[in-house]
Amino acid sequence: MIPFSLPVIDQPVIDEMINTLTVTRWLTSGPKVRALENEIGGFIGNNNILCVNSWTSGAMLVLLWFGVGPGDEVIVPAYTYCATAMCAMNLGAKPVMVDVKDDFTIDPEKLASAITKKTKVIIPVDLGGYPADYNKIKKIITDPQIASRFQSNTNEQKNLGRILILSDAAHSLGGTYRGTMIGNVADITVFSLHSVKNITTGEGGAIALNMPEPFDNQKLRDYLRILSLNGQNKSALEKNQPGAWRYDIIAHGLKINMPDLCASVGLAQMRRYKSVFLPERKRIFMRYIDSFKKCSWAIMPPWEDMLGSESSYHLFLLRINGITEAQRDQIIMYCSQKGVGVNVHYIPMAMLSLFRNRGYSISDYPKTFELYHNEISLPIYNNLSTEQQNLVIGTIINAYNSVI
Repeated sequence: MIPFSLPVIDQPVIDEMINTLTVTRWLTSGPKVRALENEIGGFIGNNNILCVNSWTSGAMLVLLWFGVGPGDEVIVPAYTYCATAMCAMNLGAKPVMVDVKDDFTIDPEKLASAITKKTKVIIPVDLGGYPADYNKIKKIITDPQIASRFQSNTNEQKNLGRILILSDAAHSLGGTYRGTMIGNVADITVFSLHSVKNITTGEGGAIALNMPEPFDNQKLRDYLRILSLNGQNKSALEKNQPGAWRYDIIAHGLKINMPDLCASVGLAQMRRYKSVFLPERKRIFMRYIDSFKKCSWAIMPPWEDMLGSESSYHLFLLRINGITEAQRDQIIMYCSQKGVGVNVHYIPMAMLSLFRNRGYSISDYPKTFELYHNEISLPIYNNLSTEQQNLVIGTIINAYNSVI
């Protein structure tokens, strides 16, 4: 009766798609992609945005540009979706996992010991939409003792002179860190526009560039756009102009550009994100808080702090105190049988076969398992009605009483 996630496909989305199919009549990367980049840039206050076809490909593009490859290490939190690690693995680099804090984000206190001379990038994850502690991460990587370990293998690495901070902001479009919009905090940020995200293009991602001097972020965006088109210096739209057929391949890139067909959906949603979609998600989130804070067994997820950090309200990560993993699974089954879709975010990477077979063990990440074993993600999406949310809340409480 109540799905866990449901994208907004309303009349403005349909109208925008019809406009693409019947008016602009351009399906691959073109004016709608540029319009979406402008909407995202205007919202977060960063004009250096590049849309791609997924978060994973966007992160891979950044790592490829930065020269990450075999023999390099990329630090990731142990509690995240596998794509955070796979973007590095796809280029031959090794993911190094670090345990997390109570707020589901990477633990800076355990970060320093994971850094070696092979470390090129750290990928903090804003899990559920709540930002990692970027200032502490920056303080660690700029510490003279740790900074001295950094070894540059490419001009990009030499120009930065330190470990790159690449934010996995798959969940956090609209979140803030100490008063600054996510997308303007890390060196480079990658958002996800997947079907279950706050804003969706079906499949898609967006890169936000915030590199320090001597980097020129506008020129870097333009170069990454070329890299996203197999290194081709003209898009299909540009080549389609009269007499403009000639092109060049100037770098070994990837084929990961976003089509206008997909951008149309996100564009119609993004125009209303600040005024409608994000406030509604917050209202739904806070109603869960108000309801479950009355339950002695409920552990609330993080959403804001006194320093100006605030979630994007992508997920409601409810934890249930004092239960086992098996009991959590029973509660989920109860909810499913009652027609309420719930989920778990995530099965820790070290518990998945791919990573276990590579020598990772969940026993090395005790806080990650502590958070995972009693976590249940509740439905939170635009157009979830009050009556539906009442049913979700009542079902969770009944499930707890039934199982526990």
